[in-house]
Amino acid sequence: MKNTEHLIRLRRIFTQVVEAIVIGLALYASIQVTQPDFVKLITAAPKARQVLRELLAPDLFTRESEVVTVGVALPVPCGSAPEDEGRASGPRLEVEPKCAAERETVVVRGEELGKGVQVTLRWRLPDGNTLGIQRLVTDAEGNFEVRVQVRPIVATKGGQSARIEAEVTLPGGRITPSQTLRDVTDAMFVTIFMALLATTLGTLLAIPLSFLAASNITRRGRVGALVYYLVRTLLNLIRSYEPLVMATIFALIVGFGSPFAGILALVIVTTASLGKMFSESIESIDPGPIEAITATGANRVQVILYGVVPQILPDFLSFTIYHWDINVRISTIIGFVGGGGIGDYLSKRINAFEYSKAGTALLAIILVVWALDFLSAQIRKKLI
Repeated sequence: MKNTEHLIRLRRIFTQVVEAIVIGLALYASIQVTQPDFVKLITAAPKARQVLRELLAPDLFTRESEVVTVGVALPVPCGSAPEDEGRASGPRLEVEPKCAAERETVVVRGEELGKGVQVTLRWRLPDGNTLGIQRLVTDAEGNFEVRVQVRPIVATKGGQSARIEAEVTLPGGRITPSQTLRDVTDAMFVTIFMALLATTLGTLLAIPLSFLAASNITRRGRVGALVYYLVRTLLNLIRSYEPLVMATIFALIVGFGSPFAGILALVIVTTASLGKMFSESIESIDPGPIEAITATGANRVQVILYGVVPQILPDFLSFTIYHWDINVRISTIIGFVGGGGIGDYLSKRINAFEYSKAGTALLAIILVVWALDFLSAQIRKKLI
């Protein structure tokens, strides 16, 4: 007896050692295949810090701005047109001297233009066209001073002198939603309605398939068994494909970035998923009411309408609402492969290194998914 217990103990230890060796070899193989570079992860910390800083600073609001243009005439050469007297106060430009010859240099001063604002300085030629000079920023008092060379192209023509203009963008006081927030809101609504339409179409297709895939409804006789196994096989086959794969295929067909590609992918995935869930709900119903209705001489359709549907309706509604919540989440991902919606917007912003705008999209996704998850949970509680 002792020898037998000893052998059993040795066999158990040997089995555990072999299992540990197999797990260790599997982990070693995983490291060799994936080649994780933890050193690079540490050295890339500054870049990660910059990306995270922009992602955590979403572009949500902006201040209304006012564009102000001030200018001063500069006759070239002197006497070819009246000199500009200029303004005594307020945003203004002054030029010294007040006229000049070609190739000379004049001093251009801007005053009371606003503290630390950007200024675009340009020539307004006699024919109305413009010629850029430079961009600059005003000082702490709202002023600037630059030297500008007078080119022959700015010479007076027909008694009309060229002007030096400064275009200044002054920030306003009212805060308004940024253009990024508007774009993200539009894309988010597209995603929500993509999921809603796909869930609706998928549910309508899943309902008849679920009855065909329910063993207690269909699998009677050879024909019924054949239909049952064919439909079950079809649902399992479709469910084996990821939505990303489906979206990529349909994007190649109908065009990348099209919401229609995402809808088609979600419809197929939803049909297969709900078809299986619905069929399992049908198979778990109480057979008592069915037997009672059948005993009254009711046909197959009447049995389903009065014996099956009342039992499965709450589950069907609950599963459908739950899958709409799932489809909203999936919609944000399939956009990365051309499925349209908020995922497509997010992908483009990341590829363009516009991480602040990408952060706005991520914030919208989090808020919408959280809200829909809470809403669907509340609805399902009332249905159960």
